[in-house]
Amino acid sequence: MPKRGKKAEDVDSADEFEATEPGAKKSKKGAAKGPKEKVAEGPILYQDPPDKLTSPGGQKYTLKVTSWNVDGLRAWVKKKGLEWVREEDPDVLCLQETKCAEKLLPPEMREMPEYPHKYWACAGAKEGYSGVALLCKTEPLSITYGIGEEEHDQEGRVITAEFPSHFVVTAYVPNAGRGLVRLEYRQRWDAAFRAYLRGLDARKPLVLCGDLNVAHAEIDLKNPKGNKKSAGFTPEERQGFGELLAAGFADSFRHLYPDTPHAYTFWTYMMNARAKNVGWRLDYFLVSTRLLGALCDSKIRSQAMGSDHCPVTLYMSL
Repeated sequence: MPKRGKKAEDVDSADEFEATEPGAKKSKKGAAKGPKEKVAEGPILYQDPPDKLTSPGGQKYTLKVTSWNVDGLRAWVKKKGLEWVREEDPDVLCLQETKCAEKLLPPEMREMPEYPHKYWACAGAKEGYSGVALLCKTEPLSITYGIGEEEHDQEGRVITAEFPSHFVVTAYVPNAGRGLVRLEYRQRWDAAFRAYLRGLDARKPLVLCGDLNVAHAEIDLKNPKGNKKSAGFTPEERQGFGELLAAGFADSFRHLYPDTPHAYTFWTYMMNARAKNVGWRLDYFLVSTRLLGALCDSKIRSQAMGSDHCPVTLYMSL
């Protein structure tokens, strides 16, 4: 959670998301007790189905990408996040909210021989804020930091890797903030980021992954009715995400699993939200629509611990 006294405009934490369960109401003092409600059997947890390793045309996957908002790289390493990564063994690993300057990287990250090509973007003026990373087994043709607009390139939010047949973009999208203090900025970001992605897509198809800080539809969070005015579920943010999809991109998870409920990637640390599966789906893989024929699977690894987000993994046959 944000520290006491922290300026509202500096807040960019997933803890801004409401953890209240549907229907939860505070009891009035002295109110007569009503009949006891029947206690539910327990929370409905998401069960990640077996991985699909082939495309609709039967081609085996050739690219595996994992994305994870680690909520502080140094703490995540101590929580054995790297051990999970080594078991998952993606070709490309994308991390968000690293909160770590490159000079302060844990030695475990610097010394990963599995990923000889490592790239880091950090917030220039704010130590311990934002930040993304992209680690590859194969060297990219080129690496780009930011989206080419000074207003949006001060917080270490985007890295783009160019490969022969595609781009991989990892992003940590700005949170609208407590009280929606950054909502107007978020809308400007959404428009600029959409234009940037369209420019890339005009050159070659892309895979976008990361914490996009929005639950697009009501199915994507536990308590939609209680969060209509909350950061991450405002009409403006949802519209921005819809406009991104309309620009030629597809939400890989919802393309494959359009009606699957209870599939979340973030749970606040408060109120035992993760154990109750009171969560939000904020972490995505978007792909250029012309890559849908190469899409094998889009996974939510909800059992992986180490952050208030869980990792997501994409399989593509390129």
